Amino acid sequence: MTDLTDLTIAEARKGLADKSFSAVELTEAHSAAIKSANRALNAYVLETPERALEMAKASDARIAKGEAGALEGIPLGIKDLFCTKDVRTTACSHILDRFTPTYESTVTSNLWDAGAVMLGKLNNDEFAMGSSNETSFYGEVINPWRREGSDAPLVPGGSSGGSSAAVAARLCLGATATDTGGSIRQPAAFTGTVGMKPTYGRCSRWGIVAFASSLDQAGPIARTVRDSAILLGAMAGHDPKDATSADLPVPDFEAAVGQGVKGLTIGIPKEYRVEGMAPEIEALWQQGIAWLTEAGATVKDISLPHTKYALPSYYIVAPAEASSNLARYDGVRYGLREPGTDVISMYENTRESGFGAEVKRRVLIGTYVLSAGYYDAYYLKAQKVRTLIKRDFDQAFEGVDAILTPTTPAPAFAAGEKSGDPLEMYLNDIFTVTVNMAGLPGISVPAGLSSEGTPLGLQVIGRAFDEETLFRVGQVIEDAAGPMAKPQDWWSKS
Repeated sequence: MTDLTDLTIAEARKGLADKSFSAVELTEAHSAAIKSANRALNAYVLETPERALEMAKASDARIAKGEAGALEGIPLGIKDLFCTKDVRTTACSHILDRFTPTYESTVTSNLWDAGAVMLGKLNNDEFAMGSSNETSFYGEVINPWRREGSDAPLVPGGSSGGSSAAVAARLCLGATATDTGGSIRQPAAFTGTVGMKPTYGRCSRWGIVAFASSLDQAGPIARTVRDSAILLGAMAGHDPKDATSADLPVPDFEAAVGQGVKGLTIGIPKEYRVEGMAPEIEALWQQGIAWLTEAGATVKDISLPHTKYALPSYYIVAPAEASSNLARYDGVRYGLREPGTDVISMYENTRESGFGAEVKRRVLIGTYVLSAGYYDAYYLKAQKVRTLIKRDFDQAFEGVDAILTPTTPAPAFAAGEKSGDPLEMYLNDIFTVTVNMAGLPGISVPAGLSSEGTPLGLQVIGRAFDEETLFRVGQVIEDAAGPMAKPQDWWSKS
């Protein structure tokens, strides 16, 4: 039998239903894998093996009674941005030290209702601010992939680097993640996993630590397109506790997976051919176009003229919202408190020692662009550009069903290679931020390996609330590319 940690969610679901193994056995296999690998990869910031075992036993009991949920007995990792009742949740920031929520996020609540098992909390960039998972208070996550002939540690992408690394290294069958400017899709591309960023409003944001409220969206990272469809089906749904949650029925995403692309028109935006893009990324894009054409899709060139303004606009809107959201962390109600001579100095000391450098940088930028005299020049202008970006997509989708682009401008880079240059780091999000600015769904699917032997991804962008088309296109890319190789297991030996 295949090693239990190598199964897909679909395979594990069938194995549990057929009584080939139990939920307890599946959970214990993953807990053992975490124990062996986590010191080297640092994907989990908190392991919960006892809770996982309890949940698995309950799943086995429900399976025995014929009452299995959609994710019954499936072991998952949870990004440390999702509040989990009675389990420490810190957003990987020192300022939320020892914070233990008394409530459960809606997304994780939906997963537990479906029978899923929690293996632990996954590492992420502090408050989800980063593109490499190097800003976490708990230390950087290491990508399970390495360049051919090199032992240099690579980043797993960010902010959901713990999620992508854990899925790629077989430390969970799937993981929750969040995407504010590419934080699901970029780490998926760097680790050879599938990352689905749903339409804004498809998944509730209630109980997720906020970064930029008009951009944040929860979604899954998994090893196959089908698995990501299964996970999203359980995560999504209307939530009265979240005013931005869409009151729409959740489609059967899994049913869309095998429908093919015959009759679909796929747009290729000329503005995504950016200066300095690696030739192998262009070659991969052309390969993706060829795969979709061979599968029966029509491909046409389109224009998204305001793309070049997306990144600067995003890095005004997101920090502005972050500076507002993070104002609540002041040492008064929860988390870290550093003493001071009066209440103001207590605030200052707490925020000074509680926030890392990248979070401080973005809070300062956000406070600046929202300040008197600069609000109109920066924030208001960025919001107007955002409207134009959305209009570009609206016009493009009048003639196409989906849009194909690369996910990232280059493969995974080495730890420390770009962390000293914020601008260079921000450029990693060049192909992904437009999707968040327009509130659209996007999926990254592994499509091949770079010349360095590391994964590369293709991104498919869809109309609002049309994730089904993305799963259709994504499955065709996955089938054409063939199964993604496993990273070489170096971590259990280290």
